[in-house]
Amino acid sequence: MEMNASYTSFVAVGDSFTEGMSDLLPDGSYRGWADVLAGRLAARTPGFRYANLAVRGKLIGQIVDEQISRAAAMQPDLVTLVGGLNDTLRPKCDMARVCGLLEEAVEKLAPSCKQLVLMRSPGRQGPVMERFRPRMEQLFAHIDSLASRHGALVVDLYGSQALGDQRMWDVDRLHLTAEGHRRVAEAVWQGLGMDAEDDWQALLPPALRTGWAARRVADVQFARRHLGPWIGRRLTGRSSGDGRPAKRPDLLPFEPLSTEP
Repeated sequence: MEMNASYTSFVAVGDSFTEGMSDLLPDGSYRGWADVLAGRLAARTPGFRYANLAVRGKLIGQIVDEQISRAAAMQPDLVTLVGGLNDTLRPKCDMARVCGLLEEAVEKLAPSCKQLVLMRSPGRQGPVMERFRPRMEQLFAHIDSLASRHGALVVDLYGSQALGDQRMWDVDRLHLTAEGHRRVAEAVWQGLGMDAEDDWQALLPPALRTGWAARRVADVQFARRHLGPWIGRRLTGRSSGDGRPAKRPDLLPFEPLSTEP
């Protein structure tokens, strides 16, 4: 990889993590780490172009079918691919199939761009993380192997204690807050060889301990507003991304969203 290279175009591929949930803007849309990164790259390069094909809820098979060929055809300088984690969170998951599809995606994307970036995704500390940790680590080991074979960069977010902090995650417990997304953008920025602007792994101040009753109320609200609907979609085979288009489907000169700070 050419460190501190000049990138003139960037295509982001993936699911809700790359779409930007839950970095919410005033108009109800999402920004996210990929938009933040694109803005910083655009500030260095006049005419910088950006596309974000990611759609929430997508499994790796859907990412391969719907996004990979489109991204490769754009022939951008930089591509980020983050996918497969939604598969690992399903009750039943064929990890061999997931790894095979991820390999297919990398084999198509790597020759089409100057730099392919893969990630070891962050995980929120807690019982859900512990339950699915073996699958996640199998996925990440495969990502490391693919990167080694295809010259891709791996940004390791999984090992970050700061990003594992529950305060970095939205109330749905599945998606990063705006601060979490900002730190991911900084991690990728530094991984590309750019000068650090801050320490994305800096720990938050010690958390104030909330009472038992307050924690139970939060658990009930989470179950009603987020966990229940999520389970319902799994049981009925639906996805939060069904019928939803990518927010930036074409490789165009970068412009911040109208409501973006």
